[in-house]
Amino acid sequence: MKHLLPGVLFLLTTSTLKVNAQDQTPDTTSLPGDNFSLQGALDLFKKAGSPEEFEKLLNIEDSKVNNLDLNEDGNTDYIKVVSKRENDVQIFVLQALVSETESQDIAVIELEKTGPENAVIEIVGDGDIFGEETIVEPEENDGNAFNEGFSMMAKGPNTDYSANGIVVNVWGWPCVRYVYAPSYVIWVSPFSWRARPVWYRPWRPMAYTVYRPFRYRYRAHYAVVTTRRVVVAPRIYHPMRVTSVTVSNRHRVAVNNYRVTRKTTTVRGPRGRKFTRTTTTVRRRRR
Repeated sequence: MKHLLPGVLFLLTTSTLKVNAQDQTPDTTSLPGDNFSLQGALDLFKKAGSPEEFEKLLNIEDSKVNNLDLNEDGNTDYIKVVSKRENDVQIFVLQALVSETESQDIAVIELEKTGPENAVIEIVGDGDIFGEETIVEPEENDGNAFNEGFSMMAKGPNTDYSANGIVVNVWGWPCVRYVYAPSYVIWVSPFSWRARPVWYRPWRPMAYTVYRPFRYRYRAHYAVVTTRRVVVAPRIYHPMRVTSVTVSNRHRVAVNNYRVTRKTTTVRGPRGRKFTRTTTTVRRRRR
């Protein structure tokens, strides 16, 4: 037994190292969307007091939401916000400035007022950036329904039920209440490739292995889902969608490979709520 003990310890140590190495393997898709957090963008929208402030938060290094460098100039891309409204539905397009002549939509926040003090929200990642349209909405935990200090004043419940599961009421988010105020004027970012805000300081993007922990810290409070809450939003958004030929050409192979190899399954969570689970199949080259 004494002679066997060193061998057993060696095998256990080797197995532990292999497990740790697997755990540290980045779950990257090799797509531009790896460097932008949809959950983080929605979290910034929750904290912002207006679309203007939201745009500023997106473009501050400390937010750790945007790590995109689509034009590969060594600096993160400026993300401007363009909004549009139709009745009780509002959309906020997050658009990266790629060059003087090109921009690329990254995602669109879709917001709908569904009652006097009720609203639902989601963010949809662009297919050219994330490989496919990716829908993220708030979870029913972490006080997402109302900010602190507002829940006691709200007349409606924090959450409601629908055929697709729990719907989170975000009426208490400051930016939501701001954009539905009678005096609100639709926000269209005044900034462009040559005209940047005076406070903006571009920074060098991080390597994915460094950025990944920041990106994933937002995931606990938001869920990737299969269906839209704001069904009218695509009709409003599609005519104004902007894409970059440069970005499309640069990432076409990676996006097409992702679409061919991905496998999306639907799983049911608590109360029958639907979630998506996406995996990609790695094709090995024959020797």
